[in-house]
Amino acid sequence: MNYETPLFFHVMEYADAADRDVIDMVSGNPDWQPPDALREGLREYADLEPDRFQYPPSEGLLELREEIATRRGVDADRIVVTNGAGEANYLAMARALERDSGDEILLTDPVYPYYPGKTTMLGGTQSYVATDEAGQLDPDDVRAAASAETAAIVVNTPNNPTGAVYPAETMRELVAIAEEVDAVLISDEVYDHYDLSGEFASALEIDSDHRVVTNAVSKSMAVTGVRVGYAVFPPGLVANAKSRHMLVNVATTRPGQYAVLKALRETGPDYYERNRQRLRDRVETFTDALDAAGAEYTSPSGSFYVMARFDGYPGTLENVERLIDEAGVAGMPGEAFGDSRTEWLRFALVTPCVEEAAERLARYFD
Repeated sequence: MNYETPLFFHVMEYADAADRDVIDMVSGNPDWQPPDALREGLREYADLEPDRFQYPPSEGLLELREEIATRRGVDADRIVVTNGAGEANYLAMARALERDSGDEILLTDPVYPYYPGKTTMLGGTQSYVATDEAGQLDPDDVRAAASAETAAIVVNTPNNPTGAVYPAETMRELVAIAEEVDAVLISDEVYDHYDLSGEFASALEIDSDHRVVTNAVSKSMAVTGVRVGYAVFPPGLVANAKSRHMLVNVATTRPGQYAVLKALRETGPDYYERNRQRLRDRVETFTDALDAAGAEYTSPSGSFYVMARFDGYPGTLENVERLIDEAGVAGMPGEAFGDSRTEWLRFALVTPCVEEAAERLARYFD
């Protein structure tokens, strides 16, 4: 079986090899500081006894799972601590397909490219439901597309790449559809702390044996390299998810879990609000410049991203490479996210150079 390397890596390598300075707006790596308590936790860990550097419990440190459980209103034994949200989504999709209730994974268009890649790796087939211009998903469209062959419906809210935040009614309907066709709704909520609209609704608010919620601290604590995520499974799916996690990864970083636990306990809401405000300011700065460049663009309700369309400049890999060479700005081609946004480019606002990038784009497309 052939696996396609995500275009993210190609674009980043191309930008790194450029003969000029390039502003990286490709990947969602926050440029701001992690919580102080997380740094303190890592320092503390360095001085612990040798036994604390050995294998942790495979499903995650009990104290961390209990902390997450309290915050999310679930039982700790339903939580698997994973190597980021990426593994959490992999485990959820694998469990959905192992239920022998179809081999179709229903995805949105546009889509975060790792979902179709994981579907291929797991032997499933992809089908897509288009979102509207604002990135919102109409449950009626999902219901029309779902069938007895649908093993899972995978959604991401707040959304990458559109910035859409699905309201509570949409989430309730998606869970209901999963129940109707005996599928699993997999809700990737890794950007939940970057809801800029106040409309975010977690799928955990709906009690069901047909939904899995995935998350991580990668984005919320600006530590994509620490690799601590988690999945919340229904009781009937969690045991085999733990077994697969053990066979694939054995366990997740013990020092990282320790530091994340300390940060969860000691980091106040002001940390997250400061970073949301930082993003609001960057969205305004960036979209003002897009206005000056005569571009169409999305106004994100959450996550890190703005999609833009420049007249006569479709979102191809070739055009992204031209933009790197000629404007010094690296974004992602819209074609990487499916068929519906091939005229668009996606920019990640996780760089302190947002204003300079915006000015470069305005000059380039003037």
